[in-house]
Amino acid sequence: MSRTPQAKSRAGNKPQAVKPVAPKTRAAKAVLQDAPKARMVTVYIMGKRHVVPEHATIMRAIEYSGQQIIRGAGCREGFCGACGTIYRLPGDYKIHSGLACTTLVQEGMSLTQIPAVPMEKAIYDIEKLSPDVDTFKRLYPVVFRCVACNTCTKSCPQGIQVMDYIQAAKRGDVASIMDISFDCVACGLCALRCPAEIVQHKVGVLGRRLFGRYLAKESKELDTRIAEVQKGAFDKEYKSLMSMPKDKLSKTYYERDIEP
Repeated sequence: MSRTPQAKSRAGNKPQAVKPVAPKTRAAKAVLQDAPKARMVTVYIMGKRHVVPEHATIMRAIEYSGQQIIRGAGCREGFCGACGTIYRLPGDYKIHSGLACTTLVQEGMSLTQIPAVPMEKAIYDIEKLSPDVDTFKRLYPVVFRCVACNTCTKSCPQGIQVMDYIQAAKRGDVASIMDISFDCVACGLCALRCPAEIVQHKVGVLGRRLFGRYLAKESKELDTRIAEVQKGAFDKEYKSLMSMPKDKLSKTYYERDIEP
């Protein structure tokens, strides 16, 4: 049997030779040879060994290994807190923590993603609360078990002084809770490491809600914008965005004007 690839013509059963693909030019071969190749590193994902590119984030490395992330991924840019991860490094006894979407892999890294943090969230009506220490005593009395070990702060991927706003909660200082915990993404890594079993990120949420409801100054600009929304000032723009194809919507989002 001939090794030459052939195909039958539509006019009959006579074989028709398929045109061979032209070999790559020397210039094309040179470009391919000179193209930088990613250095690979060995990581252990959920206990299994994988070889992945060294420039990959933990999230990209998980996907590169052939796994599909169906939980524990949201914004992919360090804002939603859905991809909390703990890991160890060779020769280092410490347990490190980070967000899978922003933390790069390292040689020998052994990691486990934490898609959800088990906890009990307080249920309350914000309109029936008061912005003082009694609210924290009733809803999150566990804050008074804090031993000021600062493990929560060391675990925070955002660099927040978590222990400081827990101490503020013990004093009923709602303004300090809001100010210190403002950048919290509620990943829950602080709660996982806390020896006193405090759910710090939920305490921060309560503090920010109390501040917004009772202590924040009224904003005339906000009132004006709410009135504009209610009158339909942005309905046309909203409908335009909703009807855009995904690629155009993405392009519009990343090319928007962003305040410095």
